[in-house]
Amino acid sequence: MTSASRVATVADLDAIVATFTSAFLHDPIWGPAFPDERRRAVQAAVMWHVYAGSALRYPWTLVTPETEAAAVFIPPGGVELTEEEAAGLEGRLAGVTDAGTARAITVLGEQFEAAHPAEPYFYLTILGTHADHRGKGLGMGLLADGLARIDALGPLGAPVYLESTNPANNKRYESVGFVARDEIVTAGGQVVTTMWRAAATR
Repeated sequence: MTSASRVATVADLDAIVATFTSAFLHDPIWGPAFPDERRRAVQAAVMWHVYAGSALRYPWTLVTPETEAAAVFIPPGGVELTEEEAAGLEGRLAGVTDAGTARAITVLGEQFEAAHPAEPYFYLTILGTHADHRGKGLGMGLLADGLARIDALGPLGAPVYLESTNPANNKRYESVGFVARDEIVTAGGQVVTTMWRAAATR
């Protein structure tokens, strides 16, 4: 891992949530998931807080020095959310949106879960750069650092899996070894590309 990134701590949680909220505000998937544009940032922050907070149980959330960008990896055998967190998320979302919006987001999550590979893998569940810091290569730098950390595990390493919610990012992922695996079509007709990077060989 280069000096450009560090492992996040609980003290970084609010800054990570702010970064993800900004990064995905107009994402092709996560933007429309919160249709009230005036309240989207506040509503989405509730979801990002749950996911980012849960991930901090593992030493695999990387951030840039000032948390301008963040990357969340879930290690093999880990869980994105605990059963309790997953069970409570829809209610939390309904509390800041409405029952229909919360249900649609839950269904989207279920679609993602159903597409997950059966074999062990590191899951790049969230990668985002704050809108104020785009275009500096920070997100891809974090991704490169994360992949280097995984590759350094040697025999303990594993493939890496992600869902690309923005087609504009697919080429970037391909540039670091990911290949398209499958597609998830949402209820709204948007296409999510699942991608896979094979484990490093020695």
